[in-house]
Amino acid sequence: MPDTPAQQPVSAPSRCSLTRPSHRSRRGQEAARTFLALFIVAVALYTIQGFLPALVWGSVFAIATWPLYTRACRTWPNAAGGALLPLLFTAAMALLFVIPLTLLTLEAIGEAQSALGWLTHAREFGVPLPQIVKRLPIGSATIAHWWEDHLANPGDVSDMIGSLDVHGVAFTKTLGTQIAHRSTLFCFSILTLFFLYKDGPSVIRQCRVASCRAFGKRGESISRQIVASIHGTVQGLVLVGIAEGVIMGVVYLVAHAPRPALFGVITAVAAMVPFCALIAVGLVSVLIMAQGASITGLVTFCIGMSVIFVADHFVRPTLIGGSTQLPFLWVLVGILGGAETWGLIGLFVGPAIMATLHLLWRRWTTGNGARA
Repeated sequence: MPDTPAQQPVSAPSRCSLTRPSHRSRRGQEAARTFLALFIVAVALYTIQGFLPALVWGSVFAIATWPLYTRACRTWPNAAGGALLPLLFTAAMALLFVIPLTLLTLEAIGEAQSALGWLTHAREFGVPLPQIVKRLPIGSATIAHWWEDHLANPGDVSDMIGSLDVHGVAFTKTLGTQIAHRSTLFCFSILTLFFLYKDGPSVIRQCRVASCRAFGKRGESISRQIVASIHGTVQGLVLVGIAEGVIMGVVYLVAHAPRPALFGVITAVAAMVPFCALIAVGLVSVLIMAQGASITGLVTFCIGMSVIFVADHFVRPTLIGGSTQLPFLWVLVGILGGAETWGLIGLFVGPAIMATLHLLWRRWTTGNGARA
């Protein structure tokens, strides 16, 4: 016989369903959930704060190379399904940084050995006055007099180097600690890059869903602005800096500058920050003049100034601001302000922040903010 209502088992109601929450109670629960979510996010960010720069670097690398990676995925779809293609792209990005750093390290070791030999000779015989000082149009007598008082006597040189040794030991320890820390962050950035390559489509889909739920259509437009800004910044800073380094490296070679390949790499790295390549070009020009080739050094400096002027005033604003309609002043403030505030990663984060701010400002002032 079918069970009667009295015979049917009755489940005990849960505590949360005993009473229907009122409107005020539901608002309180939503506020509590929001606070709990923000608290969890804050605790998570505080926990991984030491690795946040590595995560940001990995994200910047992934965004900058994502068009190339997706093109490779379409060309080799079988390799894109597993870990082979992400591993190859990650290895290529790692070698892109490891090879120049290795060359610079080897050059630095060689120069350090030469410097130690020079210091030993200076302790025994003093430092002779360079011939270029005697050819200076003004101030040669003052410089020569100071040189004779402080550097010509081996005893004075030995005392000066001895005082530097104490600071040199502390500097060496600090440098070793920084190198170990930076190497760890670099390895973690490369690891982050691998997983972003491997799970990129899923990450992009999740970010779009979260952006639409949190900010609506405006969130997607802001994310596109950030991505476009990072693409333009990489092209405007990295690629233009490398081009400046190659051009000036050829100029250094023709001008018979010391270590033209090494100074070409240094110029390329310095050129990634606007106007900083001027320091490297000026140093090489002085070294060329010290060899007795004053006209060649002056010509090298003028060529470097021309290359830097064209790159910083015409090429970079077009590459960085063209895709995001960002004025040159906003680009420059974003790069320099980002580098000062966030360090090297600020070179890419700063323009992205300014591009987003410029997008919001443009929408607000043109009346499109209400429809976004």
